[in-house]
Amino acid sequence: MTTPVTIIGAGLGGLTLARVLHVHGIPVTVHEAEASPTARAQGGMLDIHDHNGQLALKDAGLFDAFLGLVHQGGEALRVLDKHGNLVFERPDDGYGRRPEVLRGELRQLLLDSLPAGTVRWGHKVTAVRSLGDGRHEVAFADGTAVTTGLLVGADGAWSRVRPLLSGAQPEYAGAVFVETYLFDSDERHPASAAAVGGGSMFALAPGKGITAHREPGGVLHTYVQLLKGREWIGGIDFADAAAATARIAEEFEGWAPALTALLTDAETAPVPRVLHTLPNEHRWERRPGVTVLGDAAHLMPPSGEGANAAMFDGAELGKALAAHPDDTENALAAYEAALFPRSAAHAAEAAALLPLMLGDDAPHGLVGMFTAAQPAADPSRG
Repeated sequence: MTTPVTIIGAGLGGLTLARVLHVHGIPVTVHEAEASPTARAQGGMLDIHDHNGQLALKDAGLFDAFLGLVHQGGEALRVLDKHGNLVFERPDDGYGRRPEVLRGELRQLLLDSLPAGTVRWGHKVTAVRSLGDGRHEVAFADGTAVTTGLLVGADGAWSRVRPLLSGAQPEYAGAVFVETYLFDSDERHPASAAAVGGGSMFALAPGKGITAHREPGGVLHTYVQLLKGREWIGGIDFADAAAATARIAEEFEGWAPALTALLTDAETAPVPRVLHTLPNEHRWERRPGVTVLGDAAHLMPPSGEGANAAMFDGAELGKALAAHPDDTENALAAYEAALFPRSAAHAAEAAALLPLMLGDDAPHGLVGMFTAAQPAADPSRG
């Protein structure tokens, strides 16, 4: 295949696609809005699944290097009630079905696997238009533009590429996750560190929850979860960190101090993550010269599948293009034919998780899910 591939977005999905294309000798360029690889924090822990994310890394030739990033013991999980009582616990069994790694380290592994200059930083897309015959023009905020023969949108929830294929827009999912951090937790926050344990912790009640993950170096990364309307969220001034923290803490009156301290003692300002989704059955008619992957294709609530699905999308698309070097349209059609049912199944499962976690039976609904299937989904991250 000699047609260069233009990817918009240097997240895990776009970079996995770029790496698989590189492995197969297909020319590729990635355009990323961020100014550099270190322009912003890349999020916390990801559990990389043996049935999709790990397969993508094997297709990329990076699986052995990935194993060197694994946070040992990170697959352990525990479920608590709001009083801090242990309801369910599962240790890390050491089998590596869902090993934990830091998103930033995994992204850097992918970046380091690409030739210098593959990623063009500081290229924020402002417009994309079809030129006909499968060609597209992509304009950037710096005034430059590129013309593509094959365009892939790996540019997330608010994709600039998706409108070429679909009129679907992300809709509010009914929940907000508020992100906080504690550092040096074993020494400075021992009660909270003990509550979280060695991996993931879910403290749940109807309509609300506190989920935390232990990261390397004693970091506790927390998401305070609330089923609330958009008006409620919009009424909180997150620019005033103290006032926002106090307002959110009011929702957890009567909870165990070791749990609420994950919010009230936070060493970073609270950051709201307002959840959005695309329709579970999101799909589109084939359009020449363009497709999308990851959140641009199947945005869903956090379920443990988001990053894995994006990486798997990237690997599958890369392999399809390599298998049809003289017929990119056949490659894109084959990729999308497999993508649609796969992503619909993931989206349906993800949509069912929030009610399961934070419904009237919380925390027992989530415990039932964990005990019914091994290994179980982790609904705390994407």
